Amino acid sequence: MRKLFSGVITVGVLLSSTVANAGQTLLMSSWLPPKHPVVAYIIKPWIEVVEQESGGDLKIKILPKALGAPPSAFDLAKDGVADVTYGVHGYQPGRFKLTAATEMPFLGESAEDVSVAYWRTYKKHLEKANEHEGVHLLGLMSHGPGVIHNNVRAINSVEDMKGLKFRVGGGVAGNAAKSLGVTAMLASATKNYEMLSSGVADGTFLPTESIRSFKLTKLLTHATTLPGGLYNTSFFLIMNPAKYDGLTEANKEALGRASGEKFARIAGQGWDRADAEGLAAMQADGIKIIAASEAFVDQVRQATAHIESGWVETANGLGVDGVQVMADMRAEIASLAAE
Repeated sequence: MRKLFSGVITVGVLLSSTVANAGQTLLMSSWLPPKHPVVAYIIKPWIEVVEQESGGDLKIKILPKALGAPPSAFDLAKDGVADVTYGVHGYQPGRFKLTAATEMPFLGESAEDVSVAYWRTYKKHLEKANEHEGVHLLGLMSHGPGVIHNNVRAINSVEDMKGLKFRVGGGVAGNAAKSLGVTAMLASATKNYEMLSSGVADGTFLPTESIRSFKLTKLLTHATTLPGGLYNTSFFLIMNPAKYDGLTEANKEALGRASGEKFARIAGQGWDRADAEGLAAMQADGIKIIAASEAFVDQVRQATAHIESGWVETANGLGVDGVQVMADMRAEIASLAAE
């Protein structure tokens, strides 16, 4: 009996030790493949920082299959289907009104600069509007400068764009496409190959990163770049609030240190790296890349000016000083670019 009792105590101690060292694990739904730069260069490095900051006590596991389509990412976390998700604000038109601040034409050449400026501007001006109600916001990011890609002809004027059908990701990109006289077809980035290979779309608005990531170099022939980009795209990184509340205080603090501006830097650096790789792949496969002429840039500025003025009006209506937001955003980007 004494031996049996001793054995029970030993097993109990071992089980207690295992539980104590088990830590906490969050499950992430990811709609992009494991080798895509968003996962490989942004999400996984961020997860590593989370684990480092928590001393290995908080882990985030990426599920092998997405729990929903890209437009559902926000609600997956909100409804508790997934613990952590990321997604594109513009995939649900009309739901998020202020996040387009980081999507305006000609903002910046570096995703890192724009993403960090975005987070700072969000904390200063936009957070009070509570557009991410129902989730715990971990971070925001923007991809690199948006480029005009197509497989029909070189584009260096608004006239060149007429009659073409472009896949766009919503948000400012969609509004810009319509302003430039093209047929805009809203679809997530994962639909690019299907739409271009089938001839449903003549072109797409994407950063250079995506041409390589989605294997589009053989489906496109021309690309036109604009200084600071035709647009950017706003992304969120979020988690279920109940799951956040269930974390230990130490793990909440660790998660906070790894997220916010830290996440914006990780994400921006990942996007910039991927853009450079995408540009090299485009050049290697013979895509003709031209820098927009000053005349075309002026045409785009005039055609899209109403997008920002309309956003400012919307922001003002929500109690946010839209003019000040954009002024601060651009000042932050310029300051970061000068560092």
